[in-house]
Amino acid sequence: MKTIDGRQYASRADLIQRSGYSEATLRNLWAERESNGHPPALRDGRSLLWDLETWEAWFAEHQQQRRDQARSVDRSGDPDEELPPASQAKVLGIDISAITHYRDSPPPGWPQPVRVEELDSGRVREFRTRRQLWAYHDTYAASASRVGVAGRKPAKGPDPRIAIAVEVLAAEPGRKAGEVAAALAERHGGGLSTWKRIVTEARKQG
Repeated sequence: MKTIDGRQYASRADLIQRSGYSEATLRNLWAERESNGHPPALRDGRSLLWDLETWEAWFAEHQQQRRDQARSVDRSGDPDEELPPASQAKVLGIDISAITHYRDSPPPGWPQPVRVEELDSGRVREFRTRRQLWAYHDTYAASASRVGVAGRKPAKGPDPRIAIAVEVLAAEPGRKAGEVAAALAERHGGGLSTWKRIVTEARKQG
């Protein structure tokens, strides 16, 4: 940590400790800064430094967006029903224009259509199942908010693992707490008892 003009600046190592995220995840967030609004950095020799207050405000908003996105997913309906673009957007809680954009510039993990229908206009309509869309969302959300080191808690501030548990509980409200804890322990590492405690706390915050 460095103080520059009276403000605290953090290195990536400092941010790992603050957030609990892995270095790879923080590098990805930085690489995608044009789309996610990640704060700019100062060059300090061969290292980058971020204004800590600005970064923590952005990080809190980023986590809230992930939680909101998880809550917006529609988990109802037949998992194997083949859905047109408008219905795909409804399931994911996004605008249909995003689905249209995905056809030409698919995001990581965007599933291949199970069926393609040719239209009179010469364009095509791609169909995907609810199961594909749920899997895409779950995988994307997990990769975006993966905890870097199993069992690590940030040195200061909220435990990011609670935010992850909140997302899962919001996406699958009918799932038992023990099952959620077991799934999170398997996905992110760490002890089952630790994740049970985290899930309990997440239920209070959810």
